[in-house]
Amino acid sequence: MEQSELEREGFQLREDLKFYFMSPCDKYRARRQIPWKLALQVLKIVMVTTQLVLFGLSNQLVVSFKEENTMAFKHLFLKNYSGTDEDDYSQTVYNQKVFYERINHVIDQYRQMGNLSLGTVSYENDEKRKALKICKQHYRKGLMQPFNDTFYIDPTVETECLHMDRESLTSDLPLDSIINSTFFNLEFYRLIKVEISFRLKGIDLQTIRARELPDCYVFHNRIIFDNQAHSGKVKIFFDSDAYIQDCKDWHISGSIQKNTHYTLVFDGFVILTCLTSLILCTRSIILAVKLQRRFVGFFIHRYNRKVSSGDRLEFINGWYIMVIISDLMTIIGSVMKMEIKAKNLTSYDVCSLLLGTSTLLVWVGVIRYLGYFQKYNVLILTMQASFPKVLRFCCCAGMIYLGYTFCGWIVLGPYHEKFEDLNTVAECLFSLVNGDDMFATFAQIQQKSTLVWLFSRLYLYSFISLFIYMILSLFIALITDSYETIKNYQQNGFPVTNLHEFLRGGDVLYEMQTYEKHRVNPVPLICCCLKPQEDDNPILRN
Repeated sequence: MEQSELEREGFQLREDLKFYFMSPCDKYRARRQIPWKLALQVLKIVMVTTQLVLFGLSNQLVVSFKEENTMAFKHLFLKNYSGTDEDDYSQTVYNQKVFYERINHVIDQYRQMGNLSLGTVSYENDEKRKALKICKQHYRKGLMQPFNDTFYIDPTVETECLHMDRESLTSDLPLDSIINSTFFNLEFYRLIKVEISFRLKGIDLQTIRARELPDCYVFHNRIIFDNQAHSGKVKIFFDSDAYIQDCKDWHISGSIQKNTHYTLVFDGFVILTCLTSLILCTRSIILAVKLQRRFVGFFIHRYNRKVSSGDRLEFINGWYIMVIISDLMTIIGSVMKMEIKAKNLTSYDVCSLLLGTSTLLVWVGVIRYLGYFQKYNVLILTMQASFPKVLRFCCCAGMIYLGYTFCGWIVLGPYHEKFEDLNTVAECLFSLVNGDDMFATFAQIQQKSTLVWLFSRLYLYSFISLFIYMILSLFIALITDSYETIKNYQQNGFPVTNLHEFLRGGDVLYEMQTYEKHRVNPVPLICCCLKPQEDDNPILRN
C-alpha cells in the first residue's frame, strides 16, 4: 500500500474513531445525528420502572396472601399457638400426653376445618389422593436401658404411613373409632419423626381491589414432630407451600378484564422498546469490532506494531453489554409477566428475579451518560482504577476471614448460638466488621468452660481489632488512593496511550517508544509467584 493511501486511510480512520468515542451531544453537533440510543434508554427507564412497580404491587398481594394463610393455618392446627414461634420457628412439647394431644388436635381441626376457617379455603376434591397422610419414621429395632447404661439399636430407618380419606374424616363418628390405635403405639426411644400432611385449596379475592383476576391456590401443609435429637424435647414445625394454578371456571363482571388487557398492551410496548434497544446496542458492538479490526490492521501496515490489549479493550463498551443483558432479561420477564396476568403461568419468583435484576442494570447503565461530564465521572473512574487492587486485597483478607470462620465454628459452636453453623458464623463476623451487635456477641457466650471463655475473648478482640482497625482501614485507603490519583489525572492530564495519541494526530511512533519505556508489563495470575526479569526496586520474598 502506498504512502498516500496509508495517509488517507489514517485520516479517515482517525475521523471515524473520533466520532465513535464522542458523546451523544457531540455527535449531534458534529453530524446532526440524533441520539436515538440515549432517548431510547431514557424512555426504557421510565417504562421498565413503571412495569416493575405495577408487578411489585401485584406480587405484594400474592406474598401477603401466602403469609397470612400460613399464619391462619398455624392458629388452626397448632394447639395453644401464641402467634410467635419458639426456637427455629417451631413449638416444643416435653411429655407424651401433650404429644398425643397435639396429633389428635391436628386431625380433629382438619375434620372441622369447613366450620372453623374464616378464609376462602376448603378441602381438595381429588378422588385419587387421600385427604390426610400420617407418616412415622423410626429405627427398626431397639432396646434402651439407661439405668444400667445398656442399649441395642438397629439404625435402619423404617417409614410407615397411614392414609385417611375425607369421607371417614368428615363423618360423625368419634375420633377414637377412626384412628388406628396400633399405629400410634409409639416407642419414643426409636421414634425419629411424625409427619402429618394434607392439601387445601383457596382463592385470593383481594386482587379484585387491584383490578386483577383472582388466583386459585393449592396449599400443601406439613406438620412435623421432630424427635431426631432424642433429648426429651420434640420440636413441632409447620410448613406450608402455596402453589398457584389455573382456575377452572370463573366469571367476573365489570372492567377488570379490560384493565388486564391494558396491562398486557403496556407490557407489549415494553418488550418492543427493549427489543429496539437490544438491536441498536448489538449493532454498536458489531460496528466497534469492525472499527477495532481496521485500527489493528492500520497499525500493522503503518507502524509494523501490534496494538496493546488496553487499546483493544477501549473498543469493547461494557455498558452496551450490560444493556443487552438487561434487555434480554426484561424481554423474558415481560413475557412471563404477561403469561402470569393471563393466568397461564405461576412463576412469580423467576419473573421477579428477571424484572428486578434488569431494572437494576437499567438504572446502573445511566451512569454511562453521566460519565461524559467530568464532574460526574469521578465515581466511574475511581471504581475502574480501584477494582483490581480491591479485588486482590479482598482475596488476601478473605483467607484470614475464612480462618476465623472455621475456628469460631468448631470452638465456639457448642457455647454460642451465633456460631452453631458456618453460615451463621460468617454472617456474625461480617456484622462485627460493621460494628453491629458487638456487646451481645460478647455477652451471650456460655461460661461453662473457662478455657473456651478465655479463648472467645481472645478470638473476638483479635478479630475486631484486626478487621476494623487494620484491614477495613487499608480497604478504604486503597479506594482513597485511587480517588486521589483520578483527581490528579483530571488536573494534570491522563496518561496518553497509542490510541489517544493517534486520535490527537501526534507522532504515534515516538509515543509508542516512550510508552514502552515506562510501561509496566502485566503479570498473569498463574505466574504471580515468579520473579520479574527486570525489577528496579526488588522486594525480598520469603
